[in-house]
Amino acid sequence: MLDAALTSIFGSAESLVAGVSTVDFLLCCAASIVLGAAVAAIYMFRHTYSKNFVVTLALLPLIVQMVITLVNGNLGAGIAVMGVFNLVRFRSIPGSAKDIGNVFLAMAIGLATGMGFIALAVLFTVIVGIVNVVYVLTPFGRQKAPEKTLKITIPEDLEYDGVFDGVLARYTDEHELVEVQTTNMGSLFLLEYAVRMKEPGAEKRMIDEVRCLNGNLKVVLGRAAASKEVL
Repeated sequence: MLDAALTSIFGSAESLVAGVSTVDFLLCCAASIVLGAAVAAIYMFRHTYSKNFVVTLALLPLIVQMVITLVNGNLGAGIAVMGVFNLVRFRSIPGSAKDIGNVFLAMAIGLATGMGFIALAVLFTVIVGIVNVVYVLTPFGRQKAPEKTLKITIPEDLEYDGVFDGVLARYTDEHELVEVQTTNMGSLFLLEYAVRMKEPGAEKRMIDEVRCLNGNLKVVLGRAAASKEVL
C-alpha cells in the first residue's frame, strides 16, 4: 500500500522518489521531524518567539525534504529549489536576523534529508546547536554599553589628578578625563569624564563613592550628548 504511494500515476517521472523505498522515505521523514524540532529548540534558546513561528520552523525541514525528493533528478530542479528557498517570504512581517538564519538552517536540513544525507544533517544540526549556545552564553557580539559623560564638581584646592581613578576603574570599562574647567567664579573646578559603564544599575554606587571623594559636591552622569550643552 505504502509502496504504491511512491509510484507516480503518470507511469514514469524523473524523480528520486521513484527509486526510494518506503522504509527509506519514512526514515528521512522521521529525521526531518526530529531535526526540525531541534532547530526550533535552538531558535527558542534565550530568544523571544511565537508558537506559530516555532511550529512552522519545526515543520520546514519536512516540507523542504518532500520538495527536494520530488524534484531531484529533474531538469527543472534548479528552478524548483529556488522556489523552495523563496519560502523565506512566508511571514507577513519582516523577521529578525535570527529568524531568517533559523529559516535557512531548517531549509538546509530539509535539503540534506531530502537527498538522503541523514547523518550529515544530524552532524550539521549538532554543530550549529553547539555554536549557537556558545555564542549566546558568551560576550561574543554583545553591544557595548553606550558612552556617558560624568561631570564631577570639586573644590579648587583638591588635587584631582588620579583621585577618582580607583572608583572609575571599578565601575567602568573605559574612562577618560576630557575636560577641566573652572566654575562658580573660580572657586570650584568641573571635571568631565567620558565613561563606559561595566554593568547597568551601578551608577548610584559609583556616584556615592565619588561624592565621598569630592566633598559631597555636585556629580552629574548622563548621555554623552549632554556634554555639548553650555554650562
